[in-house]
Amino acid sequence: MKMHQEEIEIATRGRGLVEVSAAVRRAVKAAGFATGLCVVYCTHTSCSLVIQENADPSARRDLETWLERLAPERDPSYTHTAEGPDDMPSHLRSAVTSTSETVPVVDGNLALGTWQGIFLAEHRARPHRRRLIVHVTGA
Repeated sequence: MKMHQEEIEIATRGRGLVEVSAAVRRAVKAAGFATGLCVVYCTHTSCSLVIQENADPSARRDLETWLERLAPERDPSYTHTAEGPDDMPSHLRSAVTSTSETVPVVDGNLALGTWQGIFLAEHRARPHRRRLIVHVTGA
């Protein structure tokens, strides 16, 4: 068993989903493994990772709308507001999604389903530069 690890930096435009599948696929190709596991890890607490449909954009919009309803801005019960009204909602949205995703590597490729993509979910209103660590183990 061997390992390959690299860091990917993703620029976001503010709140929304950014597909990172292509960048993760490049890391898997660089690892050169035929079979294995790919773990994508997000090093932040106000954004997250999700595997979501990548064919119909309405699926992404519906997920974003649901997350906004689940953790709305300006809820008077929030006490963690040091960085603005999107501060606590972004942490809550991150808590109900994932900080990492694991995808098998089959025949040297990510084994995502036909309509699946890996997305960075930016929960903050402003643009950010986000860091992902891609760790591939395989043979």
